[in-house]
Amino acid sequence: MEVEHPEPGVALITLSRPERLNAISAELIADLHGALEEVERDRAQRVVVLTGAGRGFCSGADLKASADGELTEGAGQSRLGAIYDMQLDLANLMLKIYELRVPVIAAVNGVAVGGGLAIALHCDVRVAASSARFGSVFIKVGLSSLDVGNSYLLPRLVGVGRARELMLTGRIFDAEEAERIGLVLRVVPDDQVVPAALEVARQIAANSEYGVWMTKLGANAALDAPSLRHAMELENRTQVLGTFTGNMTEASAAFRDRREPRWNPL
Repeated sequence: MEVEHPEPGVALITLSRPERLNAISAELIADLHGALEEVERDRAQRVVVLTGAGRGFCSGADLKASADGELTEGAGQSRLGAIYDMQLDLANLMLKIYELRVPVIAAVNGVAVGGGLAIALHCDVRVAASSARFGSVFIKVGLSSLDVGNSYLLPRLVGVGRARELMLTGRIFDAEEAERIGLVLRVVPDDQVVPAALEVARQIAANSEYGVWMTKLGANAALDAPSLRHAMELENRTQVLGTFTGNMTEASAAFRDRREPRWNPL
């Protein structure tokens, strides 16, 4: 795992198993958990850009490792227990991305299938390289397409009917289709995917810490709101609380003085 800080407030995290297209292993899960926890602790970090080293974003579960017996059971543990523990670790990783204090932008280069698709789905924004390929391929390995949040997020992003077709067929689809169905924000040349994601990160980081934090938290909560009224009640409290940060007053002063606002810290 590589963690860089290309500009103030932005953490660039790169999955780094290029020899296996950044396939998911126990080590990769643990390393990404650690990198995200580091961002969570550092209040100076405002946005994360997540990408993959080499030719792929993430090719999903490391089937070669499973075939070679690289997954080992702990003392007094069955193989079922070992696999279930790894599944829980992976599911908790997805939740960590989804619930992270700051937004996460996926810069999808190359293949993003299976667990790699799930990682991208749990990010707040997705930018794709023209070479990007996506697929809910869990069903192709004898399992189902119900895995680590896929069945929850994909229908909310692309619609129920389209999501079911993608999940039931497990077919691979390209970046152009991903943009057309609303899965990704935009498609850019391969060498521009990280710069494009950094540009989105820069726009987010220019807003107040409170505003970005509450927008991510509230948007996640509103997604599950049982009614419009419930969502509005959450919004009302969030907006009123926001007036006590002093940032609305600062925004008015900045507009009057024709300058950029100097946001108060959270």
